[in-house]
Amino acid sequence: MSNFLKVHVYVMLAVLSIFGQTQLCLAQQGAGTKLDILDDIGIEQKLDAQIPLELKFTSDTGKEIQLKDLMNGKPVVLSLVYYECPMLCTMVLNGLLKAVNVLSFDIGNEFDVITVSFDPSETAEMASKKKDVYLEQYDREGAAKGWHFLTGEEEAIKKLTAAVGFKYKYNPDNDEYVHASGIMVLTPEGKISRYAYGIEYSSRDLKLSLMEAAKEKIGSPVDQILLYCYHYDPTTGKYGVVIMNVIRVVGTITVVLLFSFIFIMLRRDRRAKNQLVLNNGK
Repeated sequence: MSNFLKVHVYVMLAVLSIFGQTQLCLAQQGAGTKLDILDDIGIEQKLDAQIPLELKFTSDTGKEIQLKDLMNGKPVVLSLVYYECPMLCTMVLNGLLKAVNVLSFDIGNEFDVITVSFDPSETAEMASKKKDVYLEQYDREGAAKGWHFLTGEEEAIKKLTAAVGFKYKYNPDNDEYVHASGIMVLTPEGKISRYAYGIEYSSRDLKLSLMEAAKEKIGSPVDQILLYCYHYDPTTGKYGVVIMNVIRVVGTITVVLLFSFIFIMLRRDRRAKNQLVLNNGK
């Protein structure tokens, strides 16, 4: 190979090496940017923490209210979204809708729902339109007064999201928010009772959460037994079976049925004897 060709090959190899290193650096920088955005995104459980009820927001009717105005002696499901979210927030609301649609409890009766936008640029008009969409799909009497869609100022939003451990960030590259997905259940006093993660929520878990948040003041006797047999797992945000409690319930039912059977048989036997005595006496 001539010296000219050798030099040419070396130059080409050097150029390719520099190009490859440059692409690697850009990729690492891009990955670093994405990782930076994802830092501190998530939901930190703050069970039993009090949310600041004095915070002011704007209702879907455009009226300024305080959170305490929406606490009406019922447990509350709190969802944090933003109304122009292209995907995840809609999935959160759809998952919540799916769960409440099969509950025997009614929004506006046994519990309320508060949906708050964490985008301070969104308006009451956006909230009202979003409310109309979900009320149409829920379609139960009294829901309009029990499902609230709010917007607010940045300071109030940050205080509320910090209180419930909801961490999110604005990404200027695509003009969207990066955030986790989940809902929270509050007691009638505004304390955080339970969390549920993801975009699909078990109606059973939600029902048990509402019953616990209401201090077991709602639900049928069968629901109370079900609550006794399940235990909330904070690491998953779900309820799991407590085997020993199930055994106790089954054992109690078995004993009750056994004694009931014995009582019925003794009573039947006594009636038969009395009838026999009466027949012999005639």
